[in-house]
Amino acid sequence: MTDKENDQQELYEHYRFIVDAGQKPLRIDKYLINRLESTSRTRIQNAAVAGNIMVDNQPVKPSYKVKPGETITIVLPHPPRVIEIVPQDIPLDVLYEDNDLMVINKPAGMVVHPGYGNYTGTLVNALAWHLKDEPAFREGDTRPWLVHRIDKNTTGILVIAKNEIAMNKLAKQFFLHTVKRRYIALVWGTPPDQKGTIEGHIGRNPRDRTKMFVFPDGSQGKPAITHYRVLEDLGYISKVECHLETGRTHQIRVHFQYIRHPLFNDAEYGGDRILKGTTFSKYQQFVINCFNILPRQALHAKSLEFIHPSTGKIMSFDSPLPDDMEQVIRKWKKYMEGRTTNSD
Repeated sequence: MTDKENDQQELYEHYRFIVDAGQKPLRIDKYLINRLESTSRTRIQNAAVAGNIMVDNQPVKPSYKVKPGETITIVLPHPPRVIEIVPQDIPLDVLYEDNDLMVINKPAGMVVHPGYGNYTGTLVNALAWHLKDEPAFREGDTRPWLVHRIDKNTTGILVIAKNEIAMNKLAKQFFLHTVKRRYIALVWGTPPDQKGTIEGHIGRNPRDRTKMFVFPDGSQGKPAITHYRVLEDLGYISKVECHLETGRTHQIRVHFQYIRHPLFNDAEYGGDRILKGTTFSKYQQFVINCFNILPRQALHAKSLEFIHPSTGKIMSFDSPLPDDMEQVIRKWKKYMEGRTTNSD
């Protein structure tokens, strides 16, 4: 018996097997090779070394022999897509780097992975150049391991694994939701509660497969949980802090659309229109000016905390808000102060 679940924007997958009653003792790596399509023995062994193969909730070595009735679970990173990666000398804002991983601060406008019309100029192209002299990459593996992703027009922190063992260990942390991620967003209006939790299954929008959709009855999609806190009420928009408990595609963007507070200038989820405020032409022009300064959804992956795959130490990283978001916040404060002064 087997179950499979994709998670974290399909960067890794989870399998569960119950060993058949008639199964003879067999090394677990050989057992899994017969059950996982297009998966090499090395990939399975690396997952075991990383502690990602469990038998009845206990990690096992590749040499462990399976027995009837046991429950086997395995978390595997998806193999990189078979796309030729062209190394490109694109500047990277590297916050930290060692033999196992890199932490970078991604700018707006950069696609993370090649594909779907973006075969060059991506983060992976930049990483391939940055890592081209590393031993593993000199041997022909020019594909850095993406542990998670953020959208093209979202800024902020990403962690990248530099080898498969590190990828397995980091992937498990994301899968188990032990990684702490904090985002800052600007949203239209002010959420009804200063602190709250948005819950709702997220899946592909049946009318537009490029967008995500909340299914509150849980009939489709996967469970998604976003915790938020209002940091600043700026009048017709708010600065909010978000903590992700799950990692679904477009999670923050679609969850705030669902509670009718879409992200400021989020064209895909309805935030690129004037949703709050007055009908005065001066105000309308002010918002348009803000859209021009921040021509994307107002979302920044501000901080990330995880356990280092080799040392076991807690690694914490933080990045400042990008200039476009800071400018809009300053402009909005000034605008609201002017309204208060004029009303006096």
